[in-house]
Amino acid sequence: MSPRPRVLVCDHDPLSALALRRVLRDAGFDVDVTSTAAGALDRAALRVPDAVIVELGLPDGDGADVCRRVREWSEMALIVLSAVDAEDEKVRALEAGADHYVVKPFAPRELVARLCAVLRRAERQDVEPRFAVGGLQIDLAARVVRRESEEIHLTPIEFKLLRVLLRHRGRPLTHPVLLEQIWGPAYVEDTQALRTHIANLRRKIELGGAPSVIRTEHGVGYRFADATPAHGRPAEPPRPDRFLGDVRRAA
Repeated sequence: MSPRPRVLVCDHDPLSALALRRVLRDAGFDVDVTSTAAGALDRAALRVPDAVIVELGLPDGDGADVCRRVREWSEMALIVLSAVDAEDEKVRALEAGADHYVVKPFAPRELVARLCAVLRRAERQDVEPRFAVGGLQIDLAARVVRRESEEIHLTPIEFKLLRVLLRHRGRPLTHPVLLEQIWGPAYVEDTQALRTHIANLRRKIELGGAPSVIRTEHGVGYRFADATPAHGRPAEPPRPDRFLGDVRRAA
């Protein structure tokens, strides 16, 4: 868990969203707010948060559906908020993948405590796996990249880039998102530095003539090709267009 974990809040009630933003910021979280199911799925897929707090009833969908879609590709913390204190709704949200169901009005300290608890559990369970892609063997925990038996030396920045791209493999990461995650918010406009480091990383890990494992999304950013965990098959990456279509059809 980062020093300031990022929480995505999805609540269509402006006053409730404002209250959540204040409570979470006062507790030390970075907060992103949206008001629709489509917006929540889009933002969660393109700029992955540490946790999502989502209202059960949304104007274009349902908070339980948001949880179900996120659970297809992530184990991030999910908390559902609702004014409905009904057992059936609680069960439905939990079966969809929510970690907690919190009834409004809620006690701010209790909500923060529940969020911190589920983030701690996620942190303990976050085992950095090994991956194989494009003839590479990548061990994120050991910070080692090999092609066959030969180790490939990466600079700290190059390895950090590789790690971010790989952990969000199959999904496009925009230039600002990559710059913020690697260098911080003050560098989100420095796309030339990003291009230079991406070029150096490609030169080291890719073979001439072979398909590129770091794909350029023109005008958007970069995407790492699907990779296979060393202990199993690759998880299906999220496709924001599929998520949004599903939510809109359900609305």
